[in-house]
Amino acid sequence: MDPTPRPRRAIRTGLALAAALTAAALVLWWLAPGVLPGGGERPSGKVVFSTGAPKGVYARYGDMLRDDLAADLPELRVDLQPSEGSLDNMERIATGRADFAIATADAVAEYRSGHRPGWQRLRAVARLYDDYIQLVVPARSGIRSAQDLAGRTVGVGTDKSGVQLIAKRLLAAAGLDMAEDVQAVRQPIGTMTDLLRRGEIEAFFWSGGLPTAAVGALADRTEIRLVPLNNLLGPLHKQSPSAHYYRSAVMPADAYPELRDEQAVSTIAVANLLVTTERTDPVLTEAITREVIKSRDTIAKEVHAAQLVDLRTAVFTDPLALHEGAERYYRDEKP
Repeated sequence: MDPTPRPRRAIRTGLALAAALTAAALVLWWLAPGVLPGGGERPSGKVVFSTGAPKGVYARYGDMLRDDLAADLPELRVDLQPSEGSLDNMERIATGRADFAIATADAVAEYRSGHRPGWQRLRAVARLYDDYIQLVVPARSGIRSAQDLAGRTVGVGTDKSGVQLIAKRLLAAAGLDMAEDVQAVRQPIGTMTDLLRRGEIEAFFWSGGLPTAAVGALADRTEIRLVPLNNLLGPLHKQSPSAHYYRSAVMPADAYPELRDEQAVSTIAVANLLVTTERTDPVLTEAITREVIKSRDTIAKEVHAAQLVDLRTAVFTDPLALHEGAERYYRDEKP
């Protein structure tokens, strides 16, 4: 004799069937074109993402983000374009040559304060990670401070790069004029490691997340040292309002295990922002914002700086207001 009452068995069977149908419906909903898990539309078409120097952190971050976007938003094509750096990215975004780009907060503020073309249209998607300013010299160099760069051949990056912006300011804070007191090499930052290794320059500035792969690779082949810069923060802040986006920071001793003389180095850092304009579709911007937060751990496996991308800090995008699509995402996902 069956001890289970038929009504109870029927209810249990019905519940199992309902659960299966619900799961199937969710799968179909997820796979349906034009629908996101949060209930919004799934964007399609093409977007241009302006990154940075080929060997820099911006470029690798862009590569990784594009891969994750391809998996989650297969109808969206992301076209990555290298650039000279932050100032170049600002110009591309503001003038419509790119849809999204990464730039340092000081470069954004500089572009806005100069009322350059399209400055009013700039909006933020997220605060990402911090760039650390790195002054790299041969290990046996007599350069122990920025003041020691007087008369030296120094790599400062190209004219539209964020690294040249901060290099010029740091030299001024050290009492040096970049045009007169140093032999400034205005070459792409990706070439600086080779120039230093061959002895064609005596030092170079690099602005990037930690660790910067190019600096680590250089340390594998050549004995180098990082010069402290933190003593310049005070005079740096006095230069202009946009210089207030720099803060004191420490590069930990294990940032570059390749260095023989591992030790913490005091320096200066500045936040990176993911930037777009007010004209960008809110649906697209919301989807990109979601992916930036969602893909943090995946990207951080190769771009370690990305582990600092966080839902709680991503909204602090001064000097830019959030794009309405990004704001909508943060409001809905408020931790």
